Amino acid sequence: MWLVAAAPSLARRLFFLGPPPPPLLLLLLSRSSRRRRLHSLGLAAMPEKRPFERLPTDVSPINYSLCLKPDLLDFTFEGKLEAAAQVRQATNQIVMNCADIDIITASYVPEGDEEIHATGFNYQNEDEKVTLSFPSTLQPGTGTLKIDFVGELNDKMKGFYRSKYTTPSGEVRYAAVTQFEATDARRAFPCWDEPAIKATFDISLVVPKDRVALSNMNVIDRKPYPDDENVVEVKFARTPVMSTYLVAFVVAAKTLPFYKDYFNVPYPLPKIDLIAIADFAAGAMENWGLVTYRETALLIDSKNSCSSSRQWVALVVGHELAHQWFGNLVTMEWWTHLWLNEGFASWIEYLCVDHCFPEYDIWTQFVSADYTRAQELDALDNSHPIEVSVGHPSEVDEIFDAISYSKGASVIRMLHDYIGDKDFKKGMNMYLTKFQQKNAATEDLWESLESASGKPIAAVMNTWTKQMGFPLIYVEAEQVEDDRLLKLSQRKFCASGPYAGEDCPQWMVPITISTSEDPSHAKLKILMDKPEMHVVLKNVKPDQWVKLNLGTVGFYRTQYSSAMLESLLPGIRDLSLPPVDRLGLQNDLFSLARAGIISTVEVLKVMEAFVNEPNYTVWSDLSCNLGILSTLLSHTDFYEEIQEFVKDIFSPIGERLGWDPKPGEGHLDALLRGLVLGKLGKAGHKATLEEARRRFKDHVEGKQILSADLRSPVYLTVLKHGDVATLDVMMKLHKQADMQEEKNRIERVLGATSSPELIQKVLTFALSEEVRPQDTVSVIGGVAGGSKHGRKAAWKFIKDNWEELYNRYQGGFLISRLIKLSVEGFAIDKMAGEVKAFFESHPAPSAERTIQQCCENVLLNAAWLKRDAESIHQYLLQRKASPPTA
Repeated sequence: MWLVAAAPSLARRLFFLGPPPPPLLLLLLSRSSRRRRLHSLGLAAMPEKRPFERLPTDVSPINYSLCLKPDLLDFTFEGKLEAAAQVRQATNQIVMNCADIDIITASYVPEGDEEIHATGFNYQNEDEKVTLSFPSTLQPGTGTLKIDFVGELNDKMKGFYRSKYTTPSGEVRYAAVTQFEATDARRAFPCWDEPAIKATFDISLVVPKDRVALSNMNVIDRKPYPDDENVVEVKFARTPVMSTYLVAFVVAAKTLPFYKDYFNVPYPLPKIDLIAIADFAAGAMENWGLVTYRETALLIDSKNSCSSSRQWVALVVGHELAHQWFGNLVTMEWWTHLWLNEGFASWIEYLCVDHCFPEYDIWTQFVSADYTRAQELDALDNSHPIEVSVGHPSEVDEIFDAISYSKGASVIRMLHDYIGDKDFKKGMNMYLTKFQQKNAATEDLWESLESASGKPIAAVMNTWTKQMGFPLIYVEAEQVEDDRLLKLSQRKFCASGPYAGEDCPQWMVPITISTSEDPSHAKLKILMDKPEMHVVLKNVKPDQWVKLNLGTVGFYRTQYSSAMLESLLPGIRDLSLPPVDRLGLQNDLFSLARAGIISTVEVLKVMEAFVNEPNYTVWSDLSCNLGILSTLLSHTDFYEEIQEFVKDIFSPIGERLGWDPKPGEGHLDALLRGLVLGKLGKAGHKATLEEARRRFKDHVEGKQILSADLRSPVYLTVLKHGDVATLDVMMKLHKQADMQEEKNRIERVLGATSSPELIQKVLTFALSEEVRPQDTVSVIGGVAGGSKHGRKAAWKFIKDNWEELYNRYQGGFLISRLIKLSVEGFAIDKMAGEVKAFFESHPAPSAERTIQQCCENVLLNAAWLKRDAESIHQYLLQRKASPPTA
């Protein structure tokens, strides 16, 4: 990875607490990343796999000596490659990966022999390969492959590309940057672009002398370029043995020592740089030694950054730095094992943040952000196993989704709990030590963990990684004298209702059981390795409750008998159930209702028990589920009634919190206040709306600037209940904002506007120069999620502008995210048919599975509405007639 930028000091600590760093001018980075937390991206599988062959093994690289000279005026680059190579068996051709590059000359110089010039370059564009043909046979041994080539600095946010930004003085400039994961190094130079084909790299960049150039390693030489006095050649130290997708450079104060100690393996490079890039498709990319980020995933300002942004930065930094060991030092053998790279980093980022910032209560947030999101996707018929066999590299984008990241992280969290931290750390150290600077497969990690723990890791984990889905554990209890007898049974959980297939899949499920005697500790741990089990809990009194899945760690849902559920409800009201267990209980019930296994009214009754709830993450999950229900009921004529329910549920906590922070409050209080005020404001809570309007007016007039944590809820509230003047003011704030975080904050709420004309204005704005290409998706998605009319308008806008949108994202994961955000809220059968028909005539191969999942969700929503709408309506009317007492 390489970078050229305009300022001398780019090294920053974990949080950038000063002003934003100086602007980048040229960034050259070698590895691309489809980074997660761009919050659950259900990505896709192509209907038919293309025939594909990996590269021949007769010639392989030892070292790449690469010099690149980008031209930021006409957006091209020149390259010179001298690769030390090993010919393993005699051949008259060399096959490499190459895409969007024109080779000028190529030759091979056997060690101690004459140079042999290639006589033909045969480009196989579909497979992104080039075959260099030679007039005589290349004999076994070592030699040097020399290639001169040219390419384009594209604007597609992949390969070697240009990124536009504006300097403080208002001048528009470009940086040249790289993003290579999974398979885009081949767009910067001809190479053997497979993760298992590792080599060392000597990188040189020829750049304007007033620019800063960065790469994976430290600078060892900077000298004038002979042909042009305005240009210098910057040479970087040789890298360790690494894969092509990882070639980059910055500094993180707390995170690196945590990983060094946890893995008991030192950080393997002389430096680490973290750098922010203006145009960046993913959240970040773990280039070895030079990690690249979207600006909002790295840059923090002490006055203008909200608590959720600080937390987001900590998680993303933790994720990418974990990869410096897990992924970079030891690399997956092929993309089939991608889930292990991403799932592991998505789990340990939370372990790291919990260590650095214990006040974040981050593991409870994991359940809401990753665990439940993965379960929603994995309950669909169009899910996929964690471990997907990847053939053609074009299939890789399909599996950068919530299954690889969030389910992967969830099953590793379950595994860590099953093994115990001590043996888990021991096994990790064995794995990293054995495979450092090599490639490994999933089975290699299981072997190390099995050896460390003595438990049947491979047998257990194969049931979770090689088959899709997860179990629903049904439990009923019987009191027998002083003991509680439990009967457990497992069946696959399906979003469409009880599993009806013949051969029901089975899982080996680590199950924990707690009681009201000690709610925070397991009374019993078992491994459920059969369809049904009977368990005896000794010395449990008749008035004590029993709960499965302590900490919501096991990747399964639980359905209790009605008597068991009834006994757990007081534990919600009096908070004796731990927060993460209260969250898990409510989320399981909501999912059972969506699947038609229980009535939605039962869940609404349970939600009312959360009136005393103090925990941010529990409220966040409750809010999310009420949001799903609100979207569903926007298809009815009693949408206002569910808004009344939302106001009833949230107003007591809103009154307790108030608008301004109180002494002694912390990170989670700030997050909760923003969540609750936003929910009440959107629902039209009168006092909240009036206060939001007052504070917004003061903010705009400069009398009293809104704190960063209050901006999103206030912006959302005034827009939802505002007019054209409100939208114009918001657009003006967007234009004036110098922090990308503030621009994104505004972009995400613009869709809340209500009138059809204003919605159209927001959609037009989404494709304007004012919005960075990677952020267009969240503007359109915000419109689709803002209202019933917004949903229809966003879908029409996508159809009308499909060619431009598809060309902009070139089949990457952002196109999948756009489709998901725009159509998933529909609840009419015929819409599933319309979506399917549109994409049959406008193919989006990398989003194929996402499209199938969206159509399935639309049909599930329609079934849910038909099944429960009337009973929900009756319940809400009855509540109105006789409101419940707290």
